[in-house]
Amino acid sequence: MNSDSDSDLQIAGDILEVPHLLQPEREHPSTVAEFAGLARAVAADRAQWEPLVRYDATTRWYHRLRTGPGYEVWLLSWVPGQGSGPHDHGRSSGVLTVLDGTLTERTDRGTRVLTAGDQRVFAPGYAHDVLNDTLEPAVSLHVYYPGLTEMPMHPASRLRPAAASPAAPHCEARPATLR
Repeated sequence: MNSDSDSDLQIAGDILEVPHLLQPEREHPSTVAEFAGLARAVAADRAQWEPLVRYDATTRWYHRLRTGPGYEVWLLSWVPGQGSGPHDHGRSSGVLTVLDGTLTERTDRGTRVLTAGDQRVFAPGYAHDVLNDTLEPAVSLHVYYPGLTEMPMHPASRLRPAAASPAAPHCEARPATLR
């Protein structure tokens, strides 16, 4: 074979010239990667979310930013010392993205410090406690699929790392199937 015909482009032709081979662009996300991408896109558009943020020392502030078929996007603020308490998200999967500041996530497998740009993806039933244990406020974005209908609370003892690994390494939330 000559080297000019060895390239896939040469053999198959230009994919953009064969529109029926391209997948249609979806209006709304339907996969884990697309929901994480939605969260990154919203995070990057600071002018969209920043003017909406409010800080409330008496209770955690939250604002539903967007909805789509079966999903919700929430904006939350965290003043120093505020936390969610140990909870899960019922039947909802989710993506947590830190927009500003630092948040700490505790699970039964350990503790993870999340800073601006960090994302966590989780499946239904994933239990964690999120808190701002810094001296500066924080802002986070949460995408839930299906939309959040419950947030069962758990005893703090459920999130203590196993005795064999008191300083467990940062754990990964299991990838969720959001579809």
